[in-house]
Amino acid sequence: MLFRSEPRKGNEGKRIAETSMGMINSVGLQNPGVHEFIRHEIPFLRRYDLKIIANINGNTIEEYCEMAKILDQEDVDSIELNISCPNVKNGGLAFGTNPKVVQEVVAKVRKSTSKHLIVKLSPNVTDIKEIAHIVEAEGANCISMINTVTGMAIDIHARKTVLKRGSGGLSGPAIKPIAIKLVHDVFHTVKIPILGMGGIMSGDDVVEFMLAGASAVAIGTGNFVNPVLPQLTLEKLQEYLERYKYQSVRQLVGDLV
Repeated sequence: MLFRSEPRKGNEGKRIAETSMGMINSVGLQNPGVHEFIRHEIPFLRRYDLKIIANINGNTIEEYCEMAKILDQEDVDSIELNISCPNVKNGGLAFGTNPKVVQEVVAKVRKSTSKHLIVKLSPNVTDIKEIAHIVEAEGANCISMINTVTGMAIDIHARKTVLKRGSGGLSGPAIKPIAIKLVHDVFHTVKIPILGMGGIMSGDDVVEFMLAGASAVAIGTGNFVNPVLPQLTLEKLQEYLERYKYQSVRQLVGDLV
């Protein structure tokens, strides 16, 4: 679940556009706010056998810390820190693109909660390995990657951008090779686990991410295409493990030759 400290309506106008190899979104992080999440979403989710990961995003470091402190007292298994959000105190530049700001926000959020902490990395940086190293050094338990890649779609007949806000985040199969490369790079940089994501559409994609170094994966855009995709990928993953005689899925992680 993704949320801010207060409810957010998200961006106006068209905010999702399909592309030939995925989609571009500029939803604007629409969510009910942390208190609504605690009152209604956590009790609903606890009816099922699953882990709850609360994705937090803020416009200031103080807002991130406030939400981390609140969730530290709640029944969630992990907090995912989304550092691709704009830092309003730094001219709107995303937190995750400036190494010094990454260090500060992760360090302060780490002090604000004892929960398992995942930090979600943006691919829109010069050196993601540097960012990953900082995140690990400041106490993150896990890294999730990659977030969307900045993109744009244009309506050639209207001669306008398809999304009202112009650009957005590209997800889906188009970004998978980028994600695989960055997961591979970070795997050889840090010792903490990686949650891989970015264009997973099949069981083969899952295997590819894990061979690159991901300990687990997340499926996003693929669910829009096929809502039962997670189950299908699990079945294909099991087939792969049996075919190549892996005793555990953990043996697959980073197992390139």
